[in-house]
Amino acid sequence: MSDFYVDTLMRLLRNGTLHNDMKVLMVCAGEYDQDIARKCGFTNVTLSNLDPRKQDQACEPFSWRCEDAEQMSFADGEFEIAIAHSGLHHCRSPHRALLEMYRVCRTGLIVFEPSENILTRLGVRFGLGQEYELAAVAGTGGMFGGQRNTSIPNYVYRWTKREIEKTIYSYAPWGKHTLLYFHRLRIPWYRSQMMHSQLLNWIYLLLSPVANCIVRLLPCLSNNFAFVVIKPKLPEDLYPWLTANDGGISLNKAWVSRRYRL
Repeated sequence: MSDFYVDTLMRLLRNGTLHNDMKVLMVCAGEYDQDIARKCGFTNVTLSNLDPRKQDQACEPFSWRCEDAEQMSFADGEFEIAIAHSGLHHCRSPHRALLEMYRVCRTGLIVFEPSENILTRLGVRFGLGQEYELAAVAGTGGMFGGQRNTSIPNYVYRWTKREIEKTIYSYAPWGKHTLLYFHRLRIPWYRSQMMHSQLLNWIYLLLSPVANCIVRLLPCLSNNFAFVVIKPKLPEDLYPWLTANDGGISLNKAWVSRRYRL
């Protein structure tokens, strides 16, 4: 999984979507994200998490903020890019956290999350995937790692492309966004190794070659993906039925009146 995180960010750095000196916010972040930021060469990063125990951690050369992803105190557009890795499905409302990330960034956001498709649904039904994230809580000794980082195991919310698009365009209906998707198969070895029975581990060993072949042919059937949302540039990317004035957006009545009776 760590390779997917680094590989995706490095790919975005190479194609110019990201730059090392961007002001970056990492949401639901910890030491792991701090290490990834260093590996990718980011220089201006704020790590955020609602866990108050993290406040005393050394985050140099980055900064730290105790923040609730679903209701952040940052100003609109305070950061250029917002990044969340496997954190939104721990929220009470993953959609609300996604839109908070959208609100506080100027350029766009990058999210790594489980994906919803026919294979992941079958996997959950037959016990190969988790409906509730018990393994994460068990891995902390039953202390935290669940919903909002409590000891209550969170429901594993899995996203679809269409759902992401509808959420973004409902919130920001003024211009065409750029949406990018990167897929990766994730075999949850940590879960099988934590369980008393080794049966699941053997099932993963047997099925992983088959699953790898399937996702090579059809990447959209992967159980994990990253999605990138790049905001439209204003005013040039406004839809033609809108116009920019006095720092705001309003209806372009001249455009509309040519098509409808006002």
